[in-house]
Amino acid sequence: MPTPATQSVRSPAVAGLFYPADPDTLSRTVSGLLGSAAARAAKAPKAIIAPHAGYVYSGPIAASAYSLLAPMRDTIKRVVLLGPTHRVAVRGLAVPSVGRFATPLGFVDLETAALDELRALQQVVVSDAAHALEHSLEVHLPFLQTVLREFKLVPLAVGRADAREVAAVLDALWGGPETLIVVSSDLSHYLTYREAQGIDRATCEAIVALKTDVDHEQACGATPVCGLALAARRRNLQAELLDLRNSGDTAGDKNRVVGYAAFAFYE
Repeated sequence: MPTPATQSVRSPAVAGLFYPADPDTLSRTVSGLLGSAAARAAKAPKAIIAPHAGYVYSGPIAASAYSLLAPMRDTIKRVVLLGPTHRVAVRGLAVPSVGRFATPLGFVDLETAALDELRALQQVVVSDAAHALEHSLEVHLPFLQTVLREFKLVPLAVGRADAREVAAVLDALWGGPETLIVVSSDLSHYLTYREAQGIDRATCEAIVALKTDVDHEQACGATPVCGLALAARRRNLQAELLDLRNSGDTAGDKNRVVGYAAFAFYE
C-alpha cells in the first residue's frame, strides 16, 4: 500500500493474522459478517462496546454492534476509539503523533485538532509505540470503514488509568450525533466454556447496569469500559446487551475460551 509523502501513517500490524490482508477478501468478510447480524430496529447508538479478537472468533459479535450504525452512515463524522494496551505499558491514555491509520481497505484520517487539544489533559500522553502493534484498535477499523461513509478517527490506547480519567477524556470529545464512541474489549480469558458463560453473564449485567467496578479479570478493556459507564451514567444513557458468546461458540474449542459481548448505549 503506498504511503502518502505528506504525513506519517500507522501501518496495519495484524492484517493477515486477525483479519484478511487482501482488500477484496477483507471487504467480503466484513460485509458478510454485517449481513449475518441479527436485524434490529433502526435506532442509532451514541456508543458501542465490541470485541477485538480475530474475526473468526469475535467478528460475528462485533458485527451485531456495527450493524446498528447503518442509519448514521452519513451523520457520524468522528469516531472516538478506545482500547486497552496489550504490548506497551503506558500511564494514562496514549494518542499517536501520526496523521493517518491504514488498513487493507485504505487510509483513515485522524482528527489531529482534537488530538492536539487532548494533550492538555494530564492523563493523556503521546506514544506511537503504544499504537504501533496494538490490535485492540486496529481490528475495528475495517468495520468502521465499511459501515460509515466519511469520518475522522480519535484513537486512544488506554493503559494505567482510572474510570474518572477516561470519562474526562470522553467528556471533552462527547459532541453530538456526529460523534460515535467505540470501546474495544473482550471478556473473560481461558476459562472452560461453562465457567466463562457464568462469569461473562454477570459481567454483562454489570455493564448494562452502568457499574464502574468491572475489573480486568472480567474484561481486558475494563478501564475504558468503566470510563464509558461513568460518562453514560452522568448523561442518563441506557445500555443494551446485543450479543454474548465465546470462542467455544464461534470457533469450536470449548476447553479454554475467551468471552465476547457487544453493547449499545443510547441517549
